[in-house]
Amino acid sequence: MLDVTHIEYTPATSPLLSGPDAIHGAVAADSVDHYVAGHYGQPAQEQRALAHGQAVVDLSHYGVVTITGADRLSLLQTLTTQQLLGMAAPINTEALFLDLKGRIEIAVKIHDDGETAYLITEPTMNATLLDWLTRMQFAARVDITDRTGELALLGATDEVPGLEGPMWIDPWPGVSPGGYAYTDTPENHPAVDEDYSWRLYILAADTLVDTVQNLPAGFRLAGTMASEALRIAAGRPRQLFDTDERSIPHELDWLRTAVHLEKGCYKGQETVARVHNLGHPPRRLVGLLIDGSVHGVPEVGADIIVRPEGDDQAAMASARSIGTLKSVGMHHEMGAVGTAIIRRNTDPEAELIIREMPPEGADTDEEPNFTAAAQQILTPPTAGKVVGRVQGLSNLRRR
Repeated sequence: MLDVTHIEYTPATSPLLSGPDAIHGAVAADSVDHYVAGHYGQPAQEQRALAHGQAVVDLSHYGVVTITGADRLSLLQTLTTQQLLGMAAPINTEALFLDLKGRIEIAVKIHDDGETAYLITEPTMNATLLDWLTRMQFAARVDITDRTGELALLGATDEVPGLEGPMWIDPWPGVSPGGYAYTDTPENHPAVDEDYSWRLYILAADTLVDTVQNLPAGFRLAGTMASEALRIAAGRPRQLFDTDERSIPHELDWLRTAVHLEKGCYKGQETVARVHNLGHPPRRLVGLLIDGSVHGVPEVGADIIVRPEGDDQAAMASARSIGTLKSVGMHHEMGAVGTAIIRRNTDPEAELIIREMPPEGADTDEEPNFTAAAQQILTPPTAGKVVGRVQGLSNLRRR
């Protein structure tokens, strides 16, 4: 079978960030989100408004690939981890394209209105998805089109009056049909505590500026600093942020919403079944409540270690890394929050330390920065190996 070829793609900068229609005070986001605004001058107020369903987030840099034609769902059925045949429109789900070893290649959010399947990817991933789908099309009766730049996305935590058209509703943190939750009870998942809700409105890109300028009374724009903080607090995995080249779905508790365990015959299915039924994932995604007594937030990519006895600085500097800080944000109520990928068998009660080493070329006397963090269990050490024990929770509410 052909391997997915990763293709470089550079999104256009949002007109709300740069150009004659730019919003006053807009500041570019970090990392792959720098094509849109991280905030518009009031990050804390923007996040509170978003959390209360009174703001929208410009995500026009995300990729959008559409598939039309009679075989659109059967094509996705064959290639992805999700069961799509027999589902009634409108469909709101997500799916993963895996490699032969079960590692995540592409994550897509899928909205199907009965005629068109909208596949939403992380920024820069749309060209890779288009190439893979086109190469695997064969005789399928479909038309596949990259509409990134033609279509734009606005994110919101609730319905926005007046916005119409296609809309993807996030199934997280529920358990989709055929899915499986690794948390012990619904109440133990932070997304339930946070009452997490997310949707993406799909609109013509040339209407983005006008739509934002005519938001309903009481609504405002929020930047990605706001949406990212809410996502991180809810333990919601995101490709390019919480994943790497070794990630498998089990590590991120992504079997909840992106994998149908009762379907087969897709690339990587053997690994999905083997790890879930007989083994354990080697790593797990963990939420972090980060010590707020330090200024700012740690840098993504920092090492994670277990706090040694005695808080000895030399011991912390030399301690073996158990993982990596993947996402970080400042939540309007919880303070600094993050996610990390750590070894699966790390004691869930252990206090963790985020270790930021001095940059290369820095003064040799410069000391590492150490920041304490408490764990929030997202994927427990017991994840996997379900044969012979009680099956996953089907009573988690679906969204």
